Amino acid sequence: MVITTNYGKIQGVDMGTYTEYRGVPYAKAPVGDLRWKAPQKMDAWDDVFVADTFGNRCVTNDTDDPLYTKEFYSNPDFFRTMSEDCLYINIWVPNSAKAGDKLPVAFWIHGGAFLGGFNSELEFDGKAYCDRGVILVSVEYRCNVFGFLAHPWLSAENEKGISGNYGILDQIAALTWVYENIENFGGDKDNITIFGQSAGAMSVQTLVSSELTGNMIAKAIMQSGGSYSGGLHRDMPLKDQESYGEIFADILGVQNLEEMRGKTTREVLDAFDPLMGRVFPIAKRLFLTPTMDGQVLDGGYYELIDQGKIKDIPYMLGTTKDDIMVTPELKEKGEFSELYKGCISFSQKLEELGRKPAYVYYFTRDLPGD
Repeated sequence: MVITTNYGKIQGVDMGTYTEYRGVPYAKAPVGDLRWKAPQKMDAWDDVFVADTFGNRCVTNDTDDPLYTKEFYSNPDFFRTMSEDCLYINIWVPNSAKAGDKLPVAFWIHGGAFLGGFNSELEFDGKAYCDRGVILVSVEYRCNVFGFLAHPWLSAENEKGISGNYGILDQIAALTWVYENIENFGGDKDNITIFGQSAGAMSVQTLVSSELTGNMIAKAIMQSGGSYSGGLHRDMPLKDQESYGEIFADILGVQNLEEMRGKTTREVLDAFDPLMGRVFPIAKRLFLTPTMDGQVLDGGYYELIDQGKIKDIPYMLGTTKDDIMVTPELKEKGEFSELYKGCISFSQKLEELGRKPAYVYYFTRDLPGD
């Protein structure tokens, strides 16, 4: 089926009961002069765009963790070329859908500590959603130094005097594309649920805390990452992020922004591990994360909740019994992690504010196998 979007016509892959639209571009490739800049709107195309191939995955160091390899990266059929040209979404649509329908839309943001992951991993498939009459969208966004690097040079060229947060701005650009076009697929632009896991959940909390997302989000689900107090979030000041960027420039051996943008993708990626080695002891935890820049985030995560500035929509959030932050000592004592407690606190705080409810889950099912 050929769908007309605001940018041109696209044709997907008919899977029988549903159609996959793979690797649909939602912004210009962030390469060359667009590296370390906010995503730019696509130009329209004339011919039918054949969306039969998943897009490139963001540039990242591949994990050598055997658990991740076995669970997520064991099938090479799902691996895509790694490239800075990575701003693509995948869309799964029931074949029964037609323009004018009002199917709910689920917008998935992958995890990976803001350092990696990609939107076409083998576990991210939309068939089950389509079977239930839901359109699924998965978004690829810039990660690590490509997605979150700040630097005084970058801030100086920006009209708002800020830098960083490119990965979050990518997500917002993709969400905007969906909001503006999903009705042509039979989706309801006023019923978009954003959801994600780990860094994806932290992204969700960022998007519902940002004025940039307007009224595009109807509901939100945060899996192993959302919280009010005690969770994974950190309030990263722009000045701190810029100082880490200066260390990065020193590692690259560059004297100005032109030289930094002139480095090859490989040279930038090769400087990533040395950056982690030098900054992690200073930052004490992940630092290439969403930044309080006054645009994406106009304050700290929990401060924005206290001020009632997050969206008044239904939420669901929770953790699993062996989740991150669950230590052997906590398990032995039968106590919950700070992340779990943060989920409870999130729900209780919204109730205190008189907001729509936040449902909390606790997932205990053991997966089969080893």
